[in-house]
Amino acid sequence: MTVFLSWALISVAVVVCLSLLLMAILTGVPSLPSSQSEVKDIVALLKYAALPPRPVIYDFGSGWGTLLIALAKEFPEAQIRGIEISPFPYLVSRLRTYRLRNVSLKWGSFFRSELTVANAIICYLMPGKMARVSALLDQTLTPGTPVVSNTFWFRNRIVARACQASGRGAVALYIWPATGDGGHGLRSPSQ
Repeated sequence: MTVFLSWALISVAVVVCLSLLLMAILTGVPSLPSSQSEVKDIVALLKYAALPPRPVIYDFGSGWGTLLIALAKEFPEAQIRGIEISPFPYLVSRLRTYRLRNVSLKWGSFFRSELTVANAIICYLMPGKMARVSALLDQTLTPGTPVVSNTFWFRNRIVARACQASGRGAVALYIWPATGDGGHGLRSPSQ
């Protein structure tokens, strides 16, 4: 019985690892949780953005649920909507957030999501996805919607405010479409 249990656990571990690797290859985005300092900066930037009462906040690539949990606690009146395409992180975040009434999760691609009700978007995606996300936001967001990007910034967009996390990189707030700033903000890199 112990040999069977050992092989079963090894098999599950191999399937999980292969699933994570396959999704990283297919999407070009590995599933990395946000650090506590990054989470703190994201929350601070959302508070700076002065969201409306009962906002709808989307987390693109919500991964393991770390940010979802923090947002649910910091914005208890908000609807926090996580979207994750990788099956295992999605299941883990589903388990971690099942008691949080203001969190909902969708398994799938945020490129196929209805975003017109979004009051804020958060993303932690690799540079290769940012241009496509930028185009999606241009097509779907109401002008003036806050967008927070963790580590990887949108090219040729104006940053309204940034925080240098002690984690992997800076966290930037954009007020979408972030194409002109009237003399305010920072220009994102153009390359």
